[in-house]
Amino acid sequence: MAYLCNSDFRPLFRLLDDYETHRSRPTPSPSRFTPAFDVRELTDGYYLDGELPGVDQSGIDIEFSDPQTLVIKGQTQRSYQNEKENTVSPRRARRWRQPTVEDEEADSIDTDTDADTDTVGSVTSTDRAQPSFHYWASERSIGEFQRTFTFSTRVDQNAVRASLKNGILSVVVPKETAPTTKKIRIQ
Repeated sequence: MAYLCNSDFRPLFRLLDDYETHRSRPTPSPSRFTPAFDVRELTDGYYLDGELPGVDQSGIDIEFSDPQTLVIKGQTQRSYQNEKENTVSPRRARRWRQPTVEDEEADSIDTDTDADTDTVGSVTSTDRAQPSFHYWASERSIGEFQRTFTFSTRVDQNAVRASLKNGILSVVVPKETAPTTKKIRIQ
């Protein structure tokens, strides 16, 4: 019987360690996303431009968490205007998940068609409650979002302006004027 030294098992142990490290990593929640923002600083203030396509103005909250920290948060949902155009019968929806074989002879295809009809006829009511369309790609960001911006100088919270146009949120955060020193004469 041959004995294997520990060095022969190192690749296996490394593989197991890598797998455990991969499984223990937190996965990003699919219902949260981070919108992209451009932040520019000019002499009079900060200009933030963020991409929020499909987000309604009422779904965005902008607030200061402390005198120099601005928080932009909100929520977006997936909605379609042409949902009736995307509907498909349950029979067709079931075909998306079924593999097909094209090398069979004609008479074996006829028997499979009869079996396919029986399967579709036994669709339960829970299957019909689900959407009748099939996603080929789902790349839009939906759910909750939040961005926090901390400014290095004091800002005028009362003069902040925000607008949402064509999916771009523009926020203007003016800098607070530096307090001037006032000399007091002693009498």
